[in-house]
Amino acid sequence: MSTTICQVMGFIVSSLGVAGCIVSTSMDMWSTQDLYDNPVTAVFQYQGLWRSCVRQSSGFTECRPYFTILGLPAMFQAVRALMIVGIVLGILGLLVCIFALKCIRIGNMEDSAKANMTLTSGIMFIVAGLCAITGVSVFANMLVTNFWMSTANMYQGMQNVQNRYTFGSALFVGWVAGGLALVGGILMCLACRGLIPEESRYKAVSYNASGRNISYRTGPYKVGSGYEPETKTRKGAGYEEAARSEDGRRSYPSKYDYV
Repeated sequence: MSTTICQVMGFIVSSLGVAGCIVSTSMDMWSTQDLYDNPVTAVFQYQGLWRSCVRQSSGFTECRPYFTILGLPAMFQAVRALMIVGIVLGILGLLVCIFALKCIRIGNMEDSAKANMTLTSGIMFIVAGLCAITGVSVFANMLVTNFWMSTANMYQGMQNVQNRYTFGSALFVGWVAGGLALVGGILMCLACRGLIPEESRYKAVSYNASGRNISYRTGPYKVGSGYEPETKTRKGAGYEEAARSEDGRRSYPSKYDYV
């Protein structure tokens, strides 16, 4: 029961993480204009991964997509690639996870196959979460670097008005979504251990007789009265079974038989 709960919780948390990555990638507010010490407040600018927008004080918003790919910074393109890879891995992980749920029975699928699929989806969710967190962190590092460079230029008097950009809401959504996908992947990996069928810990042990030329055979069970004397025969070198004589008496080996 705990394995099923862990698997379902991992699926739900990972689904929220993948959905958050999609929303974060499609948002336009990855970086927003810093209005601190900015005398011009009639125009508000913000940028995303795919286009930049300008919102005027009248409420009119105009967005312009990036018409170039090679003209964008290399780190910017790396952030795009990381987010896309995270989304693709997350969607594939969800498809695999649906068929790996223990509460869903498809044909004669064994628990070992479900365990392997659960582990695979968990690894996909972990990698997707790491890609999302890495992409958002790289973009945040770019914003911090540009912010302090713009601030230094403003105080040095190189430019009178310098637009500075700070963190947008899409960054926080991406961080949370990456964390959820990472936690969901860990839960799926933990659920994989409970789906593995338990193997027998005790194996059959064969015992061999220590004596030579001795074999044990099974035969029919003979019922006795319990009062019959038990006879023991000793076999070995020099000792042979006594042969009965012709007159009915038992003959015993002489001392010359041992030479």
